[in-house]
Amino acid sequence: MTSVFDTPAPNFSIKDAERIASDHFGVNGSADSLVSDRDQNFWIKSPNRNFVLKISNSMEDINVIDMQNEAMQYIYQKTPHIDLTHPIESNSGQKILQIEKNKICYSVRLLRYVDGEFLKDIEYGSDLLFDLGNFLGCFDLALEGYDHPSAHRTFVWNTRCTNELYSQIAQNKTDQKMISHYLDLYNKQVLVNDEHLKKMIIHNDGNDQNIIINSSRKITGIIDFGDMIYSYRVLEPAVSMAYVAIENDNPLPLIASILKGYNEIMPLNIYELKSAVYLMCLRLCISISMATYRKKMFPKNKYLIVSESKARNFLINMLDDNISKWENELTEHVRS
Repeated sequence: MTSVFDTPAPNFSIKDAERIASDHFGVNGSADSLVSDRDQNFWIKSPNRNFVLKISNSMEDINVIDMQNEAMQYIYQKTPHIDLTHPIESNSGQKILQIEKNKICYSVRLLRYVDGEFLKDIEYGSDLLFDLGNFLGCFDLALEGYDHPSAHRTFVWNTRCTNELYSQIAQNKTDQKMISHYLDLYNKQVLVNDEHLKKMIIHNDGNDQNIIINSSRKITGIIDFGDMIYSYRVLEPAVSMAYVAIENDNPLPLIASILKGYNEIMPLNIYELKSAVYLMCLRLCISISMATYRKKMFPKNKYLIVSESKARNFLINMLDDNISKWENELTEHVRS
């Protein structure tokens, strides 16, 4: 079945982007390309304000985009100090435009630009990562009570949807044994406790390329709501833990800080705390599997493989480690 993951990203030019911003939103400015996984993004720099023009993959369900827009507004109304992007209405009062190119229709939004640096571009330690956990907890606290039918879709980046991962590794002999190991751990350590794991809509992509830091080294915002999903609440910090883990030689105290910071705002039960390390590893399995699957189709998109080798190395090393020891140490650290 064709999806956003096997459909080419949009291919609009810089001039196209500038024309769309001007003609449909009344914003005159210069455009620069921004990296993206399956969509196409442009930084629109106008004299007074900056924006992001986001052109979604042609296979993206407009209801999923609507879910993202509604979630931004929901959070802003409850917690306005969280620095989020949000859609700008077009000249005709629309937040999602339909624009055709080469007989293919694309959903287009102009979004507020969020200023700051990305977490990936600065040096950080346990204190800042504790703040990251706090921030994610505040984000999810603001999201509590929000629901949308599209959040309940089957989605490969949701660790609760393992069927697609099983299907992908059947075609990936290189990583099949390793990923199967982590899927078995997930089934035995997480899935058996499903009824005890709280579920809600989460951002689901708090990686170091989406977290915004201001000039005072405070975490102020998060971008890219494209992977938003209804899933385990504890998956929110686990995703951030995953991408911090692969970037550091001694990750355990760092990821423990994220989990403890999150728990301070959104108290996690014992089943959630013990699940975090397994969800973290499974997220990295998905990252490897998706990179392997998609880079064959889109070899020029280097963004697809940005985490692949580091994730693989981490998971290989973890095979020789005692993951239950990580589980216990994380739980003890958070509860201390």
